[in-house]
Amino acid sequence: MAVWSVVGVSKLEGHGRLDAEYYQGVFFQNRKALEQLGRKTLAEIATVITNGGTPYHEDLTQGEIRFLTAEHVSDLHVDYSSSKFIRRMFHEGSLRRAALCENDLLVTIKGKIGNPAVVFDLDMPSNINQDVARIVLDETANPFYVAAFMASRFGRLQSQQLATNQINPFLGLGNLRQIEIPEAPKELESEVESLVRRGQAEYRVSESSYLQAERMVLGELGWDRLDVSQPKWWTVGLSRAREMQRLDADHFQPKYDELLAHLERTGKAKRLGGIATYIKRGVQPRYVEGGEVLAINSRYVGKQLINTEQAERTDAAFWDDNPRGRAYKHDVIMNSTGWGTIGRTNCVLHDEKTVVDNHVTIIRVKEGMSDPVYLAVYLNSAPGLMQTEKWLSGSSGQIELYPGDIERFVVYLPSEEVQARVADLVRQSYQAREKAKGLLEEAKRKVEELIEGAAAGQG
Repeated sequence: MAVWSVVGVSKLEGHGRLDAEYYQGVFFQNRKALEQLGRKTLAEIATVITNGGTPYHEDLTQGEIRFLTAEHVSDLHVDYSSSKFIRRMFHEGSLRRAALCENDLLVTIKGKIGNPAVVFDLDMPSNINQDVARIVLDETANPFYVAAFMASRFGRLQSQQLATNQINPFLGLGNLRQIEIPEAPKELESEVESLVRRGQAEYRVSESSYLQAERMVLGELGWDRLDVSQPKWWTVGLSRAREMQRLDADHFQPKYDELLAHLERTGKAKRLGGIATYIKRGVQPRYVEGGEVLAINSRYVGKQLINTEQAERTDAAFWDDNPRGRAYKHDVIMNSTGWGTIGRTNCVLHDEKTVVDNHVTIIRVKEGMSDPVYLAVYLNSAPGLMQTEKWLSGSSGQIELYPGDIERFVVYLPSEEVQARVADLVRQSYQAREKAKGLLEEAKRKVEELIEGAAAGQG
């Protein structure tokens, strides 16, 4: 059944927009719901609305300043575990406007637009790229409440209406300024702030539990006794290069040999190909907004856990037609392309149907050979990531980690008891993150109830 809206020319001229998407009925219904409360635009309650930038021709793995992008900002949460950095000269120079401070409001403005989060408890100087807006609110506005409103469905609909370019949405700073924030009782603002802060505290518990699991793996392996320093030069015989079918010098770095020798000396190491029944890449999904199946691409294989809250979606038809792309609970998934994220590995702990794209490798472990949660932590920690460095192929333009090379990884397998303890810590991490997500959802719900109540009262 076709759905359309008829808009008069006077309204077209008043809004300065000629694209049909702007005039969808749902957007104007949203504005009508907000009319029952006093409102101010972001421009009226902010002293600064700007965005960052990316220094040209810079190695973003080097620097003293943490560099955040849109992938680090989700609804009401900033993931500070960025592997990107910039030099201080940019932070204090051309990107000084984007230097983050406590209580700044961040909003994603490109791609997945409108994700808001508040900066607090910064542990090191940080900056942002051009896809994230930095907003400094005046003393009349509570940044936690404003963020919760923008994350609510009423705030999201405004972001979607004001965005341009439907294929790759962009929420320009001029349009961002127009978003209207409804006024709320101070008691509600305080309640929302408390929920958001409690949610962030649970995120920190989640991160701490995972790091404990990683430290346990490294401690059992005796990582601190391993010398992985890099000599200035090394030699490799031609016969060995032929055996490995590799001519790139980096593949033969002595530190990799030292790691593999150390693993062999433990007497508890096995090839990954020997303990897995399945090591294959997924299938590029057809993205469907609001679909019932999670679609995980390389962006959502996290530093610790799968980022399900920001993941794309597809539909049941794609799931049915593409068994090779399915990732089941307790499958291990590894990011297999891209500098900075290649080798990241997570275990599927959620129950929701999931597919992964062709840049992510699915590893399915033989029953009784290894705890898959332990395996994911091992592959995601230093000994696993070193083997990623050893086996990756390609140049600076595009690097790949192929399933056949992943099979060659050597896995340290401590006792079942140790593996179980590592897995328990990861599950605690996952549960804390789920609790955090619940608290943040409650904060959004409080704001939505305010607006729904005002609209119902008017009706």
